[in-house]
Amino acid sequence: MPEPVDAGAGVPLCASTDLVEGGRAILFDVLEYGQPLRAFVLRFDGRIVAYLNRCAHVPVEMDWQEGEFLDGDRRYIVCSIHGATYEPSDGYCIAGPCGGARLRAVRVAERDGRVSWYPSPDIRPAFGAPSIPSIP
Repeated sequence: MPEPVDAGAGVPLCASTDLVEGGRAILFDVLEYGQPLRAFVLRFDGRIVAYLNRCAHVPVEMDWQEGEFLDGDRRYIVCSIHGATYEPSDGYCIAGPCGGARLRAVRVAERDGRVSWYPSPDIRPAFGAPSIPSIP
């Protein structure tokens, strides 16, 4: 059983090379206020960004295929359900039904060839929680 993670310690996610510019995101399970849900990390404009996989319009997962969040031009995050369109750099909704809301960011860092995410009081590791099943 994994040891609990200190809120100040990073939770390892992947190797830096696993995140290709404008490519597929890496998904990971978290607990938000004790409820299981999925988050994602991707590389955009040379840096990594991470958000909860929950549309600001309706709380549903946004990827149209597992790990695929970006539009055809690979410029924006787009919700597969209602087309809400977000800036990858800051999660701000620029088009669609979400009315200027933002995706909920997850703090991430890239160091020594590794990517880690950092828990907050509201978003914690899902160790010991049931994982969210993937849709084939």
